[in-house]
Amino acid sequence: MNWKSALYQDLIDTKLEAWIHTLIPQLESWENNSKNADTKRWQKQLQQLPDIDQVKFDLKTRVAFEQESAFSDGQSAHLQSVLKQFMPWRKGPFHLFGIDIDTEWRSDWKWDRVLPHIAPLKDRRVLDVGCGSGYHLFRMLGEEAKLVVGIDPTELFFYQFHIFKKYLPQHKVHFAPIGIEDMPQLDAFDTVFSMGVLYHRRDPIEFLYQLKQQLNSGGQLVLETIVIDGDDKAVLMPDERYAQMRNVWFLPSCDALAQWLSRVGFVDIKKVDESVTSIEEQRATEWMTNHSLVDFLDPNDPILTVEGYPAPKRAVFTATKK
Repeated sequence: MNWKSALYQDLIDTKLEAWIHTLIPQLESWENNSKNADTKRWQKQLQQLPDIDQVKFDLKTRVAFEQESAFSDGQSAHLQSVLKQFMPWRKGPFHLFGIDIDTEWRSDWKWDRVLPHIAPLKDRRVLDVGCGSGYHLFRMLGEEAKLVVGIDPTELFFYQFHIFKKYLPQHKVHFAPIGIEDMPQLDAFDTVFSMGVLYHRRDPIEFLYQLKQQLNSGGQLVLETIVIDGDDKAVLMPDERYAQMRNVWFLPSCDALAQWLSRVGFVDIKKVDESVTSIEEQRATEWMTNHSLVDFLDPNDPILTVEGYPAPKRAVFTATKK
């Protein structure tokens, strides 16, 4: 069963089944119209991954896959060479058959901050909007979610996800390479995550409505984004760049974000975490050799970005759809 058929099969006989008729043409179009020059290379490299009958995995405390017998030095070198073809690795870390993929982001640190404050995921249908390579999808599965779906239009992330999905063929965790704007109103997920996306949206209020439209009544939104200090009127709109990122639009204060969520119609709005992003949590590694956070901060005053804005501070909010 291919990845699309497996996704459709897991949507059948659920409140998400109505999604299939719009999803089929979207995914067919995506698969047939890729313009990424690396697509064929990534597809070929996926075929180079070892076929292993019995895989042990840990998704509860990390994302790690093992087999009973250790790889030879040659097998490990080959696997590492394959995995390097999918650089840069930004979200993780992952452990695959003795290889540690030390990603730019310590996404496990974010997960540890989020997990204590959310409704238990056991037996819930979960959507992760802007899921990246899928690190958090696997951690959600480790919390015994009934169904986990990530969406992200970035093609590299899709192929990175499928490296690990190969070893979880029967598990209900999926990646749809689309954006939230491509989804119909489903009112069907029990939990919707959006972590590190809001500030990339030109219309953050519309984005919050789009997230709400995916939740069932009583469902929980888990929202993580960059924030600034200030009262409920404080919102920063950077000039051309923020921390060298071109696609940053609005950075609200926590009070302003709470007001946005309330205006959109969410209730039980709570800020459950706030933390400054450290250069230990986001940094260059041998798996992501580009510039990273330390290069985006003012070398003489690291509480500022190179553009002179407040350095990244991230907050996590939870909220409920009435």
